[in-house]
Amino acid sequence: MALIGLPQSQTVPIPEIPVEDSLSLDPTSTALLIVDMQNDFVRSDGALCVEAAADTLPAIADLLHRARSAGATVAYTQDTHTEDDREFDIWPSHCVRGTTGWEIVDELAPLPNEQVFQKSRYDGFYGTALEHYLSRIWNVDALIIVGTVANICVGQTAAAAGLRWFDVITPADGISALTDFDQAAALRQISMLYNGKIVAHTGDLTFR
Repeated sequence: MALIGLPQSQTVPIPEIPVEDSLSLDPTSTALLIVDMQNDFVRSDGALCVEAAADTLPAIADLLHRARSAGATVAYTQDTHTEDDREFDIWPSHCVRGTTGWEIVDELAPLPNEQVFQKSRYDGFYGTALEHYLSRIWNVDALIIVGTVANICVGQTAAAAGLRWFDVITPADGISALTDFDQAAALRQISMLYNGKIVAHTGDLTFR
């Protein structure tokens, strides 16, 4: 007996995802948020490796360099758990505070003046001061979100940003997921539900 609401085939068409050719951003009101680019996710020997994450490093590093050079705000989220975290009922143990796997990858290391928001759940706004800094300290309107995992921490953080009326911008080559389906689903949700803008490449973003 078929279950109502479940797809009856292995092939599901991907709805069209609108993609901007390019975007020019004001660095004084734009922040680049790098989500969870930590050794446990990015490195091949990480506890919860996302194979595609390493491939995004050059694109994110280039965008990071250009954002810093333009004077845009740069911030990070850092997935942070204790050894007995309930999330490990869902996922293998990962990003335990103080371990090598918890650390942000060297290629994208924060500068001393850049804020790192440690979070215990998928959403970078949940239980952190991220909204306070974006809205009240930095006066940010536009939020570029890159990192991993596309449909989990990137997607949940983009959702929270969109619901707070930030202008969410996501370059497709700057995020990674465990499957192509998850990657497409994240981009679809960000663009459709939160009016986020999608570009194909980080190079399609410029700072004026």
